[in-house]
Amino acid sequence: MWLLIAFIAVPMIEIALFIKVGGLIGLGWTLAVVLLTAVLGTWLVKQQGRQALENIQRSFSELTDPSAPLAEGAMILLSGALLLTPGFFTDAIGFALLTPAFRRMAFLWLRKRVKVQSFSAGFDSRDPHAPRGPSGDPDIIDGDFQELEPGKRPTHPSGWTRH
Repeated sequence: MWLLIAFIAVPMIEIALFIKVGGLIGLGWTLAVVLLTAVLGTWLVKQQGRQALENIQRSFSELTDPSAPLAEGAMILLSGALLLTPGFFTDAIGFALLTPAFRRMAFLWLRKRVKVQSFSAGFDSRDPHAPRGPSGDPDIIDGDFQELEPGKRPTHPSGWTRH
């Protein structure tokens, strides 16, 4: 329901703002402002997006919680889409999302409303759904093998064996 309201309200707000601003400063200046905000927004998104990508990579390499850097990256991406959309209302929201303080505030607001059910980075031997060997022990992995006679080489080396 909220999405339907947004799809109706945002264009109506943009049209009203275009009429008001165009009446105050004229058509040419209105179009120039819209073009300028798109160019400036693209440059800012590129700069901040690069930094956000580095933060995401750092959180993965340091094995820290990546939720904040990922959320920041998503908000920067959304701000880029909003800034490329012609309009004053979408530009205002887009520029607000480019402000680190606003992104932090939005992340904290979202964090209170989103509940993570579960998260895992691998198999936990206590997990009842973890793969188990034939004995039921999660530390035993069932597999097939074939012994080769000494000196006999496989006809199609796979890279998984030493020769």
